[in-house]
Amino acid sequence: MTTALISHADCLDHVTPEGHPEQVARLEHVLHALASLDLRRVSAPLAEDEPILRVHPQAHLDRIKSAVPKSGQHQLDADTWLSPGSVTAAYRAAGAVVKAVDMVLSGEVQNAFCAIRPPGHHAETQTPMGFCLFGNAAVAAKHALDHHGLSRVAVVDFDVHHGNGTQDLLWDDERALVVTSQQMPLWPGTGDKSERGKHGQIINIPLPPESTGAEMWAAYEARVFPKLRDFEPELLIISAGFDAHQDDPLAQLNWTTDDFRKLTAKLCQIAAETCGGRVVSTLEGGYDLQALAVSTKAHVEELLEAGK
Repeated sequence: MTTALISHADCLDHVTPEGHPEQVARLEHVLHALASLDLRRVSAPLAEDEPILRVHPQAHLDRIKSAVPKSGQHQLDADTWLSPGSVTAAYRAAGAVVKAVDMVLSGEVQNAFCAIRPPGHHAETQTPMGFCLFGNAAVAAKHALDHHGLSRVAVVDFDVHHGNGTQDLLWDDERALVVTSQQMPLWPGTGDKSERGKHGQIINIPLPPESTGAEMWAAYEARVFPKLRDFEPELLIISAGFDAHQDDPLAQLNWTTDDFRKLTAKLCQIAAETCGGRVVSTLEGGYDLQALAVSTKAHVEELLEAGK
């Protein structure tokens, strides 16, 4: 068994304005950091509409496609932009997570990391936002549940910003446990403990500004790790954002690269106990390029270790 790295050069063609934090260089730095690792490298296919339509209506797809400019950039909201290559990039991103689920559930690989952009965890049912067009983690979860027939899937999102989109897209689905830790207060302003989902299957872990990995670990030990074990998912999906790093410019948490490594190792351990080690991870945020690169490498190194 091994670890798949699923990506595509088309994800570099989603071009944002100069100075935008969600920039092409993010993925370039990630791929460079992972270049020396012994990964099974897989080209992300273009997603079909079907898996995306499990979480977004056709009107959402139509709105995004119709807004794509022939040149330059088009602004969807204060943070979210489209360029001529953005829709293709988004379909590659969704295709990557679908391919990852297929490969992991078939036993072709033990686990997979999707090095993609645009990210996905802020895209709500009918609202692209927060740099995100399609809800990639939710697409992966629904593909595992509805296409592969799994009964229970868990999503763990440790991006510093609340995964409001994933929460929205999976709010009604009792088969999907959604755990998301985030700095609070911070954009987008959601993620309170009281937001629990239709079936109480959503767990929000708000963390105060300037808190460290020690506070994160205490919260995960108290509320996350036991719940994951009790839920016994058949697949674990990770929304891997690295903007809780102490060097990130968009937030004020003080995690270190070793915190991401330690958390990844523990999640892989729980996956080994509950679902045969089946893990699909997909890139979300992280906006200091060096911190993003080294933290992503640490994350994938732990996936590799778990996949041996």
